[in-house]
Amino acid sequence: MTTSPAWWRRLPFFMSDKNSPWGGGSGGDDGNRNPWAVPPGGRPRPGGPKPTALDEFLRRARGPQGPGGGGGGFGGLPGGAQARNLWLAGIALVVVLWVMLTSIHVIGPQQRGVVTVLGRYADTLPSGIGLTLPAPFAAVQKIDVESVRTIGFPGNGGSENLVLTGDQNIVDLSYTVSWNVSNPQDYVFEIKDPEETVRAVAEASMRAVMATVTLDQAIAGGKAAIAARTQQLMQSLLNQYHAGIQVQGVDIGRVDPPSKVRDAFKEVSAAQQEAQSNMNNARGYAQQVIARAEGAAREFDLAYEQYRLAPDVTRRRMYYETLEQVLGRADKTVVGTPQGVQPYLPLPVTPRTPPAADEATVTSSARAGGSQ
Repeated sequence: MTTSPAWWRRLPFFMSDKNSPWGGGSGGDDGNRNPWAVPPGGRPRPGGPKPTALDEFLRRARGPQGPGGGGGGFGGLPGGAQARNLWLAGIALVVVLWVMLTSIHVIGPQQRGVVTVLGRYADTLPSGIGLTLPAPFAAVQKIDVESVRTIGFPGNGGSENLVLTGDQNIVDLSYTVSWNVSNPQDYVFEIKDPEETVRAVAEASMRAVMATVTLDQAIAGGKAAIAARTQQLMQSLLNQYHAGIQVQGVDIGRVDPPSKVRDAFKEVSAAQQEAQSNMNNARGYAQQVIARAEGAAREFDLAYEQYRLAPDVTRRRMYYETLEQVLGRADKTVVGTPQGVQPYLPLPVTPRTPPAADEATVTSSARAGGSQ
């Protein structure tokens, strides 16, 4: 009798133990504890060992054997001709689903579908439901033609975008470009990277336009004109490329001097503004002087017309008015009597009459002397 090693006996389930579930046993009730032993009611093979439960499982999985074989296939599925029919039906269902999923295309209201057959352009599907050949013969690429895309400069988080102006000055320029797809066919086949193409065209166009303007035009009031010219030049270049892109607009944001010379530039700008203010003040003063001179000339012309009509009267009136202007500003003492003006007498300092009364006295006295 062979004795099992000591380590074999220490296993949780000792295989040679008849009381274990894996215990052998060629017969008896203890042998029926083996799950792979002959099932209850099973028939042993003639002239050989009894069939086990594993043999029965494999037999059922293989399906019927021999001309008299019955029973079903694996998992209870039918075998033989019925199994082949099921396989064919399954393959047909997969083919139908594949054709439906790759031939029917739903195009959104803002989209257009570019159809290619074996890699060659075939058609453009409008919005709605479109039919094509199944894949891999045909493919549909959906392009959004209504969304407006925007590209900003400087990109990639850049802090400065230095551009040279026509008068050899450098400015820090920021702007955005808005565009959308106008021709899906050209958009798909004519350019490789649409966004990079638009970025390159926008930057080249902006630099070309800025090279024709001065610093004052770029900073002051020329932004709208620069943006319009840039948009026009961009569209012309993209049309030459057949890019299928429509430029919607160019918006210029910041136009400043570089950060290193920004303080000096502010001082220059302040000096220019001060000079402009002084020039405006000088022009205003000149206009006032010219206006007064023109008024005096018109007044002289009117007086001359009156002098031509009545020389004596006009001469006397001008004489009186001149006396009023001269004597009205002088410190004077006039002693008058009803018979006329007496010779001047040295008098002590006495309070002077108010200027208005003094001028009235001089005027009345002068007019009285003139009438005499």
